[in-house]
Amino acid sequence: MKRTTLALIAALVLAVSAGAQNYHALYNDLPIALEEPDLPSIPDLTVSICSYGASGDGVTLCTEAFDRAIKDISKRGGGHIIIPSGIWLTGPIKLRSGIDLHLETGAIIQFTPDKRAYFDGDTQGRARPCISADKCTDISITGDGIIDGNGKYWRYAKREKLSDAEWKELKALGGTELQDGKLWFPSGLKHFEDLTDSPEKEESIRQHMMIFKRCTRLLISGVTVQNSPKFHINPSQCTDVILDGVSVKCPWNAQNGDGIDIGNCQRVLVTRCRVDVGDDGICMKGGSGEKGLQAGACSDILICRNTVFRAHGGFVMGSDISGGMKRIVVQDCSFSGTDIGLRFKSAPGRGGHCEDIWIRRIRMNDIRDAAISYSCDYSDITYKAGAKVEGVEFAPDFAGMDISGIICRECKTGIVAKGIPGLNCIHDIVISGSHFFYTGKGTDIDSGTASITIKDTEFTTYE
Repeated sequence: MKRTTLALIAALVLAVSAGAQNYHALYNDLPIALEEPDLPSIPDLTVSICSYGASGDGVTLCTEAFDRAIKDISKRGGGHIIIPSGIWLTGPIKLRSGIDLHLETGAIIQFTPDKRAYFDGDTQGRARPCISADKCTDISITGDGIIDGNGKYWRYAKREKLSDAEWKELKALGGTELQDGKLWFPSGLKHFEDLTDSPEKEESIRQHMMIFKRCTRLLISGVTVQNSPKFHINPSQCTDVILDGVSVKCPWNAQNGDGIDIGNCQRVLVTRCRVDVGDDGICMKGGSGEKGLQAGACSDILICRNTVFRAHGGFVMGSDISGGMKRIVVQDCSFSGTDIGLRFKSAPGRGGHCEDIWIRRIRMNDIRDAAISYSCDYSDITYKAGAKVEGVEFAPDFAGMDISGIICRECKTGIVAKGIPGLNCIHDIVISGSHFFYTGKGTDIDSGTASITIKDTEFTTYE
């Protein structure tokens, strides 16, 4: 056992060293200079979750074992907590500084569907995230295993998005149908008590799967993150974040099933990830209004070599971007089957300024709507009638974007851009050296509200 542990530690150290070298190479030949994120530093101490009373039988609740292990390793200066092959049923996990949660091949962390486990007595407000950390340094989640949020017990569902078989399977859990069977809510489930007094409230307590707030040096590598109650991976106001080789997945019809949401973070790398989800794929968020502005901009972010399948957007900015977006490079990614390829969305009250955004060599196919889309009235009916608006605080300001080398085979529309009369929301954008094969229209750009320069770009369709 001792020899195995030493070998594992050596393998982890080698993996981190190789990763550092490869990450540095990704920053060569970028269109702008970006600050690189630092890797977390995790001490060599290695323990098994089994040493703290956990059992991987899929029945034993391991919440207290995870808590004991994290507190103990934290007191000892940090280290690696090994999750062996098995199914480890647990409530929420709160990480601490210096901790690596390492899932071996065959390991599945399954979050309990018993919602009481996500509240500390008082069931008011939103449930605790499945995995969280706040103001921590040097934390990581690594390995080959699976982290499953059991989201079907939390999410509401729309009948129009489900087949007859899927709807029947969902109703087998119990639940409540509303609006003449158009909606299903996770209230009145067969094996679990409700924590609220209405189906709508029961749905509103659902949480994001992974939330990291104000953390420094965060690494998530290799694991599969799936079936979140809401968003899957959400670093917020963090510095030095690396997501490498992570698979993020949930049903395409999962409500609010965002894959990766980067909120007000600096020095971020997202590479070699595979995303197949029910909402936005890889998304930049910047908060709303003054609060978002105070949280700071998303900056020095490299998104490269990723693949997005089903999602509302492959790469997305918005809808909340008040903190601003700057020094962001997105390159060498593939989007296959997304609703929209490159999606920029916001609205007055939650908009913000963008600059130094570089997007290069994106390959797309089977895009349901637009390959590139700009919308400045997202979920805000006040501005959809086209009325002239002036003097609005936190208006969208999509600007300073250089997009080149896009190849899209089959989209409904190549480029869609619609701003708001009276506001300069879409400007100083160049799209060049690209090719769009569309089935509906080449472009749908409102020249009165959007200023986009298109150069050396072809739009083709069926003859």
